Amino acid sequence: MLKKLLLAALGVAILVGALVYAKLDQFSTMGEAAENMVPPPETVTAMTVVEAQWEQSLPATATVSAVQGVTVGAEIGGRVTRIGFESGETVTAGEVLLQMDTASEEAQLASAEATAALARADFARARELARNNMVSREAADAAEARLKESAAQVDNMHALIAKKTVRAPFSGRLGLRRVNLGQVLSEGDAIVSLQTLDPIHVDFSIPQQQIRRLTPGMRVRVTTDAAPGETLAGEIIAIDPEIDPATRSVRVRARVANPDEALYAGMFAQVEVLLPDTQSVLPIVQTAVLYAPYGDSVFVVERIENAQSGETERVLRQRFVRLGRARGDFVDVVEGLAAGETVVTSGVFKLRTGMSVVIDNLLAPRAELEPHPAES
Repeated sequence: MLKKLLLAALGVAILVGALVYAKLDQFSTMGEAAENMVPPPETVTAMTVVEAQWEQSLPATATVSAVQGVTVGAEIGGRVTRIGFESGETVTAGEVLLQMDTASEEAQLASAEATAALARADFARARELARNNMVSREAADAAEARLKESAAQVDNMHALIAKKTVRAPFSGRLGLRRVNLGQVLSEGDAIVSLQTLDPIHVDFSIPQQQIRRLTPGMRVRVTTDAAPGETLAGEIIAIDPEIDPATRSVRVRARVANPDEALYAGMFAQVEVLLPDTQSVLPIVQTAVLYAPYGDSVFVVERIENAQSGETERVLRQRFVRLGRARGDFVDVVEGLAAGETVVTSGVFKLRTGMSVVIDNLLAPRAELEPHPAES
């Protein structure tokens, strides 16, 4: 009995050993296949680094102000009898905005004109009599003085009547109307705001270190979030000769054409002063950069010969770089790349050194120095 049990145990052991050996052989074969397996190359988009010339500029934040802006007010008091404008209208210089009641002044003017006519007749008679030595010279002088006094009174009444006719001091766009028909105005009461919007001023500050680079006539570009995607051109017209002691910066004023009135007085804007000299740069698209806390890097595509097949293939090498100024979709590489090298431009987060790649730029996004994305 014992002998049969030993034979059975031996048979089971031999069977288990055969199974284990077969499995180990399979695992060994799979490992060798995995080691010899070559993964297919990754498809990437890429660009060749080319030296370019970028214009230099000084960026700043700005405040828009009107070339001419005023709140039109009543010069003297009176009752409003006619309003000649609507809120938001465009008016020309000299256009009547408001008329106040002048009945009292016109009556006084008629009286002053009658007095002036009498004084004129008295002076003519006195001058004729003085010529014939029938009155004294003093009497003729007194008649002349009364004539001048009455004429001045007439002119004064004309001036009072004119002040009750409020006219636009210059051409521009009106704001909201602040008076109503029949309202009695006092001296200095506001009537409406008037602003000249084309052209318009843009005021900004530049650090004192950059003062020597600024001259009147330099071109500027102005953008604002009120008109996304739109850039307005202008030029510097004045540089303040005084430095702000608090910020150590100088105030600069530019004049900008504003035909569509995209800019309003008081608006916040961004301005770029375009400098006359250019800068040599090595621009790459910003999507080519792998940003990391320990340093920014790019993947450079190199051509090497495969030791087994003898064919030339493209392989990636990670390269740390130092970046400079960004402009649009591009960023300047200050250090780490050379002109003529090829870098991967998309999907860099999934790449690694030594990976074999194939370049296909068919679906590569278009990069621009001044992108204007469409509204979604």
